[in-house]
Amino acid sequence: MGRNLARNFARNGYTVALHNRTAARTRELVEQFGDEGDFIATESAEDFVAALERPRRLVVMVKAGEATDAVIAEFAPLLEPGDVIIDGGNAHFADTRRRERELRERGLHFVGTGISGGEEGALDGPSIMPGGSRESYDSLGPMLEQVSAKAKDGAPCVTHIGPDGAGHFVKMAHNGIEYADMQLIGEAYQLLRDVAGYSPAQIADIFRTWNTGRLDSYLIEITADVLSHTDAATGKPFVDVVLDQAEQKGTGRWTVQIALDLGVPVSGIAEAVFARSVSGHAALRAASRHLAGPTARPLGKDEAAAFADQVEQALYASKIVAYTQGFHEIAAGSEQYDWNIDLGRVAAIWRGGCIIRAAFLDRITSAYEAQPRMPSLLSDKGFAEEIAAAQDDWRSVIATAVTQGVPTPAFATTLAYYDSLRAERLPAALTQGQRDYFGAHTYHRVDRDGTFHTLWGGDRSEVES
Repeated sequence: MGRNLARNFARNGYTVALHNRTAARTRELVEQFGDEGDFIATESAEDFVAALERPRRLVVMVKAGEATDAVIAEFAPLLEPGDVIIDGGNAHFADTRRRERELRERGLHFVGTGISGGEEGALDGPSIMPGGSRESYDSLGPMLEQVSAKAKDGAPCVTHIGPDGAGHFVKMAHNGIEYADMQLIGEAYQLLRDVAGYSPAQIADIFRTWNTGRLDSYLIEITADVLSHTDAATGKPFVDVVLDQAEQKGTGRWTVQIALDLGVPVSGIAEAVFARSVSGHAALRAASRHLAGPTARPLGKDEAAAFADQVEQALYASKIVAYTQGFHEIAAGSEQYDWNIDLGRVAAIWRGGCIIRAAFLDRITSAYEAQPRMPSLLSDKGFAEEIAAAQDDWRSVIATAVTQGVPTPAFATTLAYYDSLRAERLPAALTQGQRDYFGAHTYHRVDRDGTFHTLWGGDRSEVES
């Protein structure tokens, strides 16, 4: 990804100095792609820094964690006040906040930058989420805008997210939404296969049809490609020869962990993370093969087609909830750390380049532009009406999954989230009563202000605390 980003800058007319701890890799890049632009290959940190114009701008693309700290420790002493270090890896935002603070004290700018789009996006234009000082963005902005993806309206998919760790926080939330989106698509595939009886190739055609409508997105597009692919060695559908154990690099877990710290419900994202975890516990799954389940009832051709339409409704409604949860976490983080993140701008830069790019991000952008302090995407009239129209099919799909024994944790929990928000009363009142009973944790009343505790022994009188 770092190599392709360097090529992207060179293709856009910038002279790019290159450095890698393995000098052969630097030489290889220049030999292979030197005709794409101007590259300066360097073999030492000193030569690399000397090749840069002032203020120096160093883009670091290494593994998050200790490797990033090691690179900073190597290069920071060679820099001067006003120079900029840009970390384009998937760093934890708390590490970015620490690094930004430490380097600021030395007069250097540190820009934690989320970059989404994979290797292809890095080359052809990614979605870029830089944090750091406004001054650093004034220096970097024109360059990043030039190499970034462009939305359909031509707008560059980059904006100054906010101070210190804001950029990496937003990239973390992006990846959390990505986890949920992929899990929901996976559940839709499983339902179409196990309940409707479609083959992978037939499901690919269904996804291609969905991609011409409101589910138009990069993930739906590539899902159709994956499902239509045939394994050359066996002649079987590609998905049937891939081990069903999904891996993860950590950003999804971070999204859930930080949401817990912030007290933000991201249940759809959490279930997607846990679903990957379940898939990886091969021994546990093997030991549970004997567990009983329902007898599946195959659907007829017309029933299968109708069910597929219902799955599309469930997928769309669940997708709206997953994005709702992700944006809620960004808003909570922005408030917690005083970042003043513009949610409309975040949605706008996700319209191109990134993994979760989707047609309905145009509508999310417009919704936040109209109501910048909107508490939830479900507060938007258009999205609320669409979910209302989809909910009968959404519920029917989940009910069918339950009766047929097909696991749909993300579908089910996004619906539960929706129902929790619209419920007039939740069982939390009972929970508070229990907490007050065993731990004197107190409670609030609906009919008057104050904090109260019931003396549960004796006459169970109430006292105000």
